[in-house]
Amino acid sequence: MDAELVKPRLEHDATDWLRRAALEGTTMGEAIAAFDLLPPLTTDEMMGRWRGFGVPTQHTLDGMLEAFGWRGKEFRSEETVFPLLFNDPEKGVIAIDPQFLPLDTALRFGVKDQSWAVSAFQQLGRKLVSTNKPTARLRMVEYRGKSGAAMIYDRQPIMDHFRRAGPGLVIGLMDMRGQHPFFFALEREEA
Repeated sequence: MDAELVKPRLEHDATDWLRRAALEGTTMGEAIAAFDLLPPLTTDEMMGRWRGFGVPTQHTLDGMLEAFGWRGKEFRSEETVFPLLFNDPEKGVIAIDPQFLPLDTALRFGVKDQSWAVSAFQQLGRKLVSTNKPTARLRMVEYRGKSGAAMIYDRQPIMDHFRRAGPGLVIGLMDMRGQHPFFFALEREEA
């Protein structure tokens, strides 16, 4: 049913659909249907720096990355990937080691109960958990019937899969062991 509803909108303008879903939210079923209908990307197409934003689907993690000040992702090569970029008032853009984000706590208690963690992270945590080392890799992986670029985290049971929504615009699906898919979008930053 969700695929029947979303297919005409995607064929008309997938970019518009994704931007609306990011602003207004969508259902998990519609997000999955859209993801399945969109074409995959190659690892080469993912190279560069991308600005990220959430696509709310009533997932427990909706809003978490934004609450922590997430900026996006950077793909320098298949072996050199920085999955979590944040703005830092002193250093500009910094990379954070994902193993230090409280995903387990957020999944248990929800994002709204994390104000203490967000405050601590913003005041002192960014400097302590920033890294110059890559914390993920990029590979071609078959997922949901299509072979496409996927980001594999080094220390978490997480893979992010990507589909093209338009020129320089990607929908991402975070596949985390034991969880429903979490959706986000990436928009290519100008060099």
